[in-house]
Amino acid sequence: MKAGNQKVDTMPGMKLFDGEKLLVIISMLGFVLAVGVAVYIELYGAITFPKGDLEQAFSFNAAIALFILSIAAILPITGLSSRKRTAIRWTFTLTTLYAYAVETIQHFRGINPRFTRANSAIDSIAGALFGLDSLLIIIVTVLLAIPFYRKGQMNERPLLVLGIRYALFSTIIAFASGIWMIALQGRYTGEAGNLIVLHGLSFHALQALTLLGWVSERTYTCSRHALRRIHFGGFAWTLSIVLIGLQTALGRSVFELTLLPALSGTMLLIWLAIFVSAVFKMLRLKPMSANPSSHRN
Repeated sequence: MKAGNQKVDTMPGMKLFDGEKLLVIISMLGFVLAVGVAVYIELYGAITFPKGDLEQAFSFNAAIALFILSIAAILPITGLSSRKRTAIRWTFTLTTLYAYAVETIQHFRGINPRFTRANSAIDSIAGALFGLDSLLIIIVTVLLAIPFYRKGQMNERPLLVLGIRYALFSTIIAFASGIWMIALQGRYTGEAGNLIVLHGLSFHALQALTLLGWVSERTYTCSRHALRRIHFGGFAWTLSIVLIGLQTALGRSVFELTLLPALSGTMLLIWLAIFVSAVFKMLRLKPMSANPSSHRN
């Protein structure tokens, strides 16, 4: 990244999704499972006796698939060695396959895989392994995040990396809310607090804030202005989920018309305005066909 008011460097050495075909395939498998479960729900209903809920299986498979697709995008940007990337790739692959299997099979069998009270030893073991599986995903994600917070990592694609930094910070909040749900043995707290909103919105930062960085670097704007845009957008998103967390901790719904939800919604609108303005600016740019490096990912 050049200093001052110069344009952002357009010659990145790291590309999104580069070499991560396996993770993309694993992600697509999750989307296929989600579609299959949705079709079954439409035909036969979502509830399976005694504790199964196929809507949870649908949302989980779709969510983990989107998460893995996001990981596939940013893993090449870490700058990690081929050996370390391979270890991370296969850890995500195996843990995700187990998560798909347990979530889908157990709900079809009428068992909640997370908070099972089944008498079967096999089901109890499967539930315990599911918890360990989730913990391993958290650990590997944290290990993946560390390189992005090193100073030198900003040299290649500073705008994209800055967006990823904010995204991964929000992801840690998502994991914390997941651990909170495990401790509660459910998603509800207080009279109307629902942790799944905090959990989901925090994870979606992986797409929202990474995309903000990606779009910003493609606008070729002044680096100072582009960095400021990402900081404002990233801070707005982060503050939004913090406010949602506070509202949830109070045991109140995030959809009620009170101060904290209103402020949270305002922060999301600020992020949206920044993102949309960056997209429009990118679309207005003339194609730089003379520069092959401009068509990068």
